[in-house]
Amino acid sequence: MQLTDEQAIGAPFAVADIGHYAVFGHPVAHSLSPRIHSAFARQFGIELEYRAIEATAEDFVVHLAEFAERGGRGANVTLPLKQHAARLCLSVSERSRRSDSVNTLIRDGVGWRGDSTDGSGMIRDLAERHRIDVRGRRTLLLGAGGAARAVAFALLDAGIAELTIANRTPERADVLADSIGEPLRVHTRYWADLGNWGGFDLVVNATSAAHHGQLLALPPSIVATRAVCYDLSYAKAAVGFRAWARSAGAAHALDGLGMLVEQAAEAFEIWHGRRPDTDEMVAELRAYLPGDAED
Repeated sequence: MQLTDEQAIGAPFAVADIGHYAVFGHPVAHSLSPRIHSAFARQFGIELEYRAIEATAEDFVVHLAEFAERGGRGANVTLPLKQHAARLCLSVSERSRRSDSVNTLIRDGVGWRGDSTDGSGMIRDLAERHRIDVRGRRTLLLGAGGAARAVAFALLDAGIAELTIANRTPERADVLADSIGEPLRVHTRYWADLGNWGGFDLVVNATSAAHHGQLLALPPSIVATRAVCYDLSYAKAAVGFRAWARSAGAAHALDGLGMLVEQAAEAFEIWHGRRPDTDEMVAELRAYLPGDAED
């Protein structure tokens, strides 16, 4: 069954034979996840209810417990809760353990099992939708939060040549680099010094700046010839970064809408054992989001 955005956010729990799923975050009212998972469920004739639940870092554990008590079977986790979610799991996947980030929760007996589909979602979007091979690319990762941690490991596993991490709080970049443990491939740089390190073949924006109405101050010199610039955000939240990328001469200025859909598809497969088609969903969301377009 398809829920409107308003119903998905505020609907009461339905009858017990319908699977209950949710996305937790702050803010989360704008989330496309209820729309995406409802569409995925229709592909297979699965009855489910998927809600968006507002939760801060302080009250997440309470809301998650209430969701479990009401029969919650699985959940997605978004900003700023991905590392908090990892702490609440009885067990986590290897990729979640490495990145210390969980964006997918699976109810397992009396507790939660955690997984991370962000990194694989981005790689699948780049490789299969945009036909971009990341192997051998000199890569700059902006940000060091939960999503950044997930994509850092995915990029390294996918074969990038080297990874430079920059965060406006440099200590967090250092912590992420240290946790990766590959000093020959992974480096950190101060934000203000980025312009001194030449051009990068792949620039990934994993910061939450646009969600707080902030613009990133980035030198155009970090964009190499024919570079790919990829924002993990999408629609309005990615407009500023993509505009900067085009002005800096990037060959591709991409947003993360495809990543959002691909990570959701993988979470859906974890819960239901079937992977939905994603191309139609991406096209539907492009048409749905005001003024959205992709290079």
